[in-house]
Amino acid sequence: MKSILILGGSGFIGNALYKELGPYFNTFGTFNNNLKFRDNKHFFQYDIEKGGLNDILNEVKPKLIISALRGRFNAQLDSHSCIIEYVKFNNCRVMFLSSANVFDSFRHYPSYEYDKTLSESIYGHFKIKIENQLMNLPIGKFIIIRLPMIFGINAPRTQDIDKAIIENKAIEVFPNTIINVNSDVRLSQQIHYIINHKKTGIFHLGSTDLISHFDFIKTLVEKRHSKIGKYKHVFSTNNIRYLATLPKENKLPQYIQPSYNDILDELS
Repeated sequence: MKSILILGGSGFIGNALYKELGPYFNTFGTFNNNLKFRDNKHFFQYDIEKGGLNDILNEVKPKLIISALRGRFNAQLDSHSCIIEYVKFNNCRVMFLSSANVFDSFRHYPSYEYDKTLSESIYGHFKIKIENQLMNLPIGKFIIIRLPMIFGINAPRTQDIDKAIIENKAIEVFPNTIINVNSDVRLSQQIHYIINHKKTGIFHLGSTDLISHFDFIKTLVEKRHSKIGKYKHVFSTNNIRYLATLPKENKLPQYIQPSYNDILDELS
């Protein structure tokens, strides 16, 4: 059975992937501070500030490494350098969970898989740097997954919205920003499909349609809480700004491509 190692397996997205893939593959994960994973024999404690990733890789001998790491950017860069060296010299591939922010300098249209990346944010620059390192690997050795905003029943951003409603506080929204979205459940199914079909390259895994950030959050609140909600409108630009990633070359089957209404229905 294929061994998969999810770096950041205790996090929101990493743990959703672990639950999806665990029944079908020999799946392992890492955790840092979340001690509820300490007694799980398929989880390894890994602090990116202290190192020790090579020891985990040599023990698991994964055929696929999924990077859902979080933490200080320089420490993440060191970890990914270690991953790349391992993938170069072993029968292994790496899947990197990147972000729509690699395109956050482009304001007038959504972005596709092979558009040039350009970012004006520190976070976007960081993701681009790792993407570029991965693309120096031989073709077939890497998978880059660019993610839009990810929601879920227990997602941190969903919980923040719930808390704001309970406390009658304003929710920050961006009326001029056009986005697409996904959920932890849908994303896990899409990644499972990519693994099963041994696909490689760059994938944009978001809803097939677009919506303004404000309209999505407002509809989410109305569906989830049956309330209108209070909002703080933030205008980062006077023009419409797109922070959306759509597939053109590497499309998945239609039955696993959600619309934003599918995501809203899951959350409500």
